[in-house]
Amino acid sequence: MAGWLSVDLGIVNLAVTTDDDPDELDVRWSGGAVTARRKKNQVMRTALQKVGTKSAKRKIKHVDVTIPRLGKGFDGTRVVAVTDTHFGPINRTKWSEGVAAAVNELRPDIVAHVGDIANGTVEQRRGQAAPLATIRAELASVYVTGNHEYPREAQGWLDYMDSIGWEPLHNRHIAVERGGDSLIIAGVDDATAESSKMAGHGANFEMALAGTDPDLPVLMLAHQPKQVFQSEAAGVDLQIAGHTHGGQIWPFNFLVRLDQPNVHGLSHHGERTQLYTSRGSGFWGPPIRIFAPSEITVLTLRSA
Repeated sequence: MAGWLSVDLGIVNLAVTTDDDPDELDVRWSGGAVTARRKKNQVMRTALQKVGTKSAKRKIKHVDVTIPRLGKGFDGTRVVAVTDTHFGPINRTKWSEGVAAAVNELRPDIVAHVGDIANGTVEQRRGQAAPLATIRAELASVYVTGNHEYPREAQGWLDYMDSIGWEPLHNRHIAVERGGDSLIIAGVDDATAESSKMAGHGANFEMALAGTDPDLPVLMLAHQPKQVFQSEAAGVDLQIAGHTHGGQIWPFNFLVRLDQPNVHGLSHHGERTQLYTSRGSGFWGPPIRIFAPSEITVLTLRSA
């Protein structure tokens, strides 16, 4: 589908157009223009790959989250969140390798990929996703689906992540222990999973938490911030979400806010539940971010 975007920043006007050819991206900056057709112009393809990589340059964001029910054994636990990598037509294998290296340098206790891993099948994006296999965490590496894994590719990505050593939290949970205390890490399918009509898919908080001790703290992975209302009803302590990209290109953040309870950052819901919404680690569509930088998030959990 043809489309366009124009952002007037006063000093600079930025326009991005795409057409029915997914291999074409037209970027105009202050009157100059550059058009890339991958099949016809290798030089411009390489230039756009560099633009995409720079636009999604890794930024490490540190956030402390106090969870009153968290046992002392987990005080200081580092949860590194990666989300919305959106591996797609622009080959970002080197970018992916850099993300994996950055995560490992943070020496995480828990690593969470919170959905929208790719636009396409495992077969199409395997090379870009492969660096995720090198990520190491002391306690757990966990993954949930986002809306871009649906309507057809979700099970393939769940199986792939399982094959490279991650725990796919497909409406299920695991328990981890440290210093004599326990933490439940649960995950649910994306909010769009049920409408995809994929057999066995659909966010199910009851199933994800079945058999857990209600006195234990719960870290929930759910791709969309608006799933926090179900998290709150289920007694979740902290939900990690992505999806919004922080708007990705200002002023789209205001439009995102019409659909989601939070666009970015930490928010509180009810007496217990907190929500952290990441701006995402990659980008979707044009390889551009304006006033919404990408992030790898380090959530340091603190007991009360």
